[in-house]
Amino acid sequence: MSDNRFRKFSIVIILSGFTLLPGYLSAQDPVPQKAFDSHQYKTDTSFNVNQRRYLPAVVTVEAGLYAASLAGLWTMWYKDYPQSSFHFFNDNDEWLQIDKAGHFVTSYNISRLTSLSVEWAGMSHRNSVWYGGIAGFTYMTTIEILDGFSAEWGASAGDLTANSCGALLFIGQELLWKDQRIIFKYSWHPTKYADYRPDILGRNTFQQMVKDYNGTTLWASGNLYAFGIGRSWIPRWLNIAVGYGAEGMTGAVENSTSYEGRPIPHFDRKRQFYLSFDVDLSRIPVKSKWMKLLFNAIGFLKIPAPALEFTSDGPLEFHPFYF
Repeated sequence: MSDNRFRKFSIVIILSGFTLLPGYLSAQDPVPQKAFDSHQYKTDTSFNVNQRRYLPAVVTVEAGLYAASLAGLWTMWYKDYPQSSFHFFNDNDEWLQIDKAGHFVTSYNISRLTSLSVEWAGMSHRNSVWYGGIAGFTYMTTIEILDGFSAEWGASAGDLTANSCGALLFIGQELLWKDQRIIFKYSWHPTKYADYRPDILGRNTFQQMVKDYNGTTLWASGNLYAFGIGRSWIPRWLNIAVGYGAEGMTGAVENSTSYEGRPIPHFDRKRQFYLSFDVDLSRIPVKSKWMKLLFNAIGFLKIPAPALEFTSDGPLEFHPFYF
């Protein structure tokens, strides 16, 4: 199951960063900003009319990206493993539910970025919202179906629920506010635990970024200005973020006691909760289309900042710089 986490999320993270490319690579002019719209990617009607000729190309390229990534996923990783009839696997008690939070955040961000690109190309706001949400959920669900037919793993009801919630939170905010007042983000830092179980926590930095949940934190980042707080003096891009993480895990459900004949020290598994400042990059006023692309593509990353940490078994801790 741990190998499959790496296979899924390595492709999903890469894909989510490229869903913006079809629209922005064909852009001719910067996106004009509405008078009171703090989201830089929002477009006015005239701009959508001008850009609408790009919509078929954007949808086609995105569909090709999704199909190619799934075909590659199947060829590289699923094809050589034994297949079975479709079945479910209950993994809801694994990794203190950090993996479920990861599914939620990934589904949300694929929905957000897909919707953003097709709205840029002229799709109506309401249609782009549903298109993005359905695309995010469908992509993640397709991977879950591949799991379900693999004898090595199985589909997870918990993963499907998290995928649904991520897409629905994106859709719900857009339909309610026409804005993402709360965005969901990811951060990671290296930990000592991968040294004890490199087979499941990663043998190098890239693997550890998607396999070592001990260093993973998932964030809900709310924009103060969008909620009407301090509009006379708070920057439009300033957020307050609440994070969830966990550490002390050298196994999915229970910790390992040894690896390849070497003993592993005892670690207490604990949940971690964080409070920190953050930046919504999409609300920073920039004119360059390439900067808009960059800010939106990396918008799922939490900005490093001071943070307060609350744990399930320890005192309050202050981090002057946390990512």
